[in-house]
Amino acid sequence: MKKLACLLAVCVVCGAFGGCDVQPTKETVTLNVYNWGEYIDDEILDVNALFEQETGIKINYKTFESNESMYTLLESGAAEYDVVIPSDYMIGKMIQEGMLAKLNFDNIPNYKYIDEVHKGLEYDPNNEYSVPYTWGTVGIFYNKKYVDEADLAQGWDILWNEKYAGKIFMFDNARDSFMIALKKLGYSMNTTNPAEWKAAYDALAEQKPLVQGYFMDQVFQKMTNEEGWLAPYYSGDGANMITGDDGNEDIGYFVPHQGTNLFVDAMCVLATTKHQKEAEQYINFMCRTDVAVANAEYICYSTPHTEALELLDPEVVNDPMFYPDEEVLDKTEVFITLDDKTLKLQKDLWIKLKCLRTRPSWWPFPS
Repeated sequence: MKKLACLLAVCVVCGAFGGCDVQPTKETVTLNVYNWGEYIDDEILDVNALFEQETGIKINYKTFESNESMYTLLESGAAEYDVVIPSDYMIGKMIQEGMLAKLNFDNIPNYKYIDEVHKGLEYDPNNEYSVPYTWGTVGIFYNKKYVDEADLAQGWDILWNEKYAGKIFMFDNARDSFMIALKKLGYSMNTTNPAEWKAAYDALAEQKPLVQGYFMDQVFQKMTNEEGWLAPYYSGDGANMITGDDGNEDIGYFVPHQGTNLFVDAMCVLATTKHQKEAEQYINFMCRTDVAVANAEYICYSTPHTEALELLDPEVVNDPMFYPDEEVLDKTEVFITLDDKTLKLQKDLWIKLKCLRTRPSWWPFPS
């Protein structure tokens, strides 16, 4: 996606929608906002700066790399935040543990723009604690120069193909990595059957000698630099990985036929906040049409905002990487919050996998 084209498109929208729905506050308040890295527009509208300008509320904005690192920090009490943007299953966990505040939707009238298909999901069935921010699928990014297109028919099994040993990356988090192994084996990614989790562990242990490394955001540079050829990751990162300033147009994306995760990241307010009204004001601002368009254009993740969707470039809306068809969506699952016993098993198996010593099959040096 061309940044200039995005900028021009959003400027038109800003002229139509800018300045509505936000009331300046009389007191000086600082909101602490915790979000994923590279997950908000700071160039087109510069969303946080605009909110500060319109309301007088200051934003202290920090980022995290995974749901687990975010949760660990908040659970420890080492930092205080007001607004946080976790993923589905983590929202469910935080609700169960009393970490999130029930929202007053009178302060979030722009919630009306959120598509009904993204409401009432199992992690927040009564729509009390969260407002969807983005959504997408997990699939496989691959380098067309080195990966045989015919092998894509293998789906998730391509990540176990010895032909690509040493050129395969995997997620550096348990939930996504086990999702891949569970789907490869034909199981639900939300299974609570210990035998199925152990089978998934065996599959990941079998795969480990083929894997160059387990990564999160580092995968961008490694894939664009062609250090690896296959990497499961989030669909919304495709624009940056393929057509961004440092992108590689030889990279493609596909969703394996065995099915995958449909993820939802949503805005929540921490139960410990001292500024709930202002936090809800911020969420409402994020749901304003011009802001939702700017965020969707800049971060390139799929938007649940109905009015923003109508204003996006049709080329983007018709791209199956961002807005897949029903055939793909019908095979997706949303992560739910696992019970404590299953979570402990997942954690134990993940630690065991990461500590497993194997000699990489692709290692270039003699024993």
